[in-house]
Amino acid sequence: MKNMSLNQIALACGGTYVGAKAQKSLEVSGVVIDSRKVEPGFLFIALKGERVDGHSFIPTVYAKGAACVLCEQPPEFPSGPYIQVESCLKALKSLAEYYRSTLSIPVVGISGSVGKTSTKEMIAAVLGQKYKVLKTEGNFNNEIGLPLTIFRIREEHQAAVLEMGISDFGEMTRLGRMARPNICVLTNIGLCHLENLKDRDGILRAKTEMFHEAQPGARIILNGDDDKLITLKESRSPSPCFFGLESSHDLYAKDIENLGLEGTRCTFVTKAGSFSAQIPIPGRHMVYNALAGTAVGLALNLTLEEICAGIESLTPVSGRNYLIHTKKWTILDDCYNANPVSMQASLDVLSNALGRKVAILGDMGELGENEKLLHYNVGCYAADTQVDAVFLAGNLSRETARGIEAKNPGITCRHFDTRDELLKALPLLLLKGDSVLVKASHFMEFDKIVEYLKQTGETL
Repeated sequence: MKNMSLNQIALACGGTYVGAKAQKSLEVSGVVIDSRKVEPGFLFIALKGERVDGHSFIPTVYAKGAACVLCEQPPEFPSGPYIQVESCLKALKSLAEYYRSTLSIPVVGISGSVGKTSTKEMIAAVLGQKYKVLKTEGNFNNEIGLPLTIFRIREEHQAAVLEMGISDFGEMTRLGRMARPNICVLTNIGLCHLENLKDRDGILRAKTEMFHEAQPGARIILNGDDDKLITLKESRSPSPCFFGLESSHDLYAKDIENLGLEGTRCTFVTKAGSFSAQIPIPGRHMVYNALAGTAVGLALNLTLEEICAGIESLTPVSGRNYLIHTKKWTILDDCYNANPVSMQASLDVLSNALGRKVAILGDMGELGENEKLLHYNVGCYAADTQVDAVFLAGNLSRETARGIEAKNPGITCRHFDTRDELLKALPLLLLKGDSVLVKASHFMEFDKIVEYLKQTGETL
């Protein structure tokens, strides 16, 4: 970390420095909000959470060698300098915005309704063939997670790939002010966060707030097969770069060969030439992620050989189309989150599996007033796939079961009121050799089902 002296921090967040004058020029080596992650020389920001107030940990972080504390109330017995602010949350974001302004490396901002994380991983894998890359870890993509990710950018990093997630209007503007991306990537406009954004047009408006906060002349890379994103074709200068499966786009994929749960092979056609690559993670949607990675790679001067190597080096992230082989069954762990579009994509992936195909599905959250209909529609979609059995848990998933039973009564379908009831029944429901998809919104905690399947199936 550089250019972050205590004096500059106080100025950046409008705080009041309290401490020895000689220490005002001291530069911090990191910024955290978790007292357990404090190291000597770090700045600790005492955020007030729903359950925990960071101010109560101030004595602890001083004892661990924190260089300074940023707080809303003066510590009772400060054993080091502190900066007092009106709002620690506001100060966190102001500080990230300042730190980003000191950085000259290219920043890629990624958003969209579905596929943000897998696209982020793909882009980072591609850029990693040429640059030292900092990428968003876990779910650090919101108004607290994004600034913490920005603070992790160090001297050695040559590029940053930042995931940006929102659920309401105005959030992307605030995220964009911190990230100031040089390249903006939007994966798609689907059905999620409808409680606040209402419809896909609302989602489009909210996501494209990123463009207004991007660096001057920023490159915009969009999924041209998305009916909402393609409407931006003539609305931006410079013109966006569109990717997809149509040959009319700036770059596209052809000769797509489905390799089942082992991935996809296809040819990527760009203005710089063509190349063939195998995407090692299953799902047709991964072709779009690879196209996004190709577009970003070309924008940052990678060769086609480097881009190909990056695509083929991709490794899955737990909870997101993560393939787990056990002695009894094959697990497709996609339980991190879910919405109707991603649910359908995962069912398509499962359809390509070997053996009996089993979907273990749960409720999807934040779908607004049409949530029951959207769950029912997912059931109708599942009924038209090659899936052999669907086991569901959750109140809304009862509608999914209704959709399956109405459209295709021949599919084995069982619904349970709770995840735990489903979990107890699994030994009688699953057969050796099954390929099992596990997917639900994060609040359903279906990771517990994945862990059970790994243990009982004896992971290889």
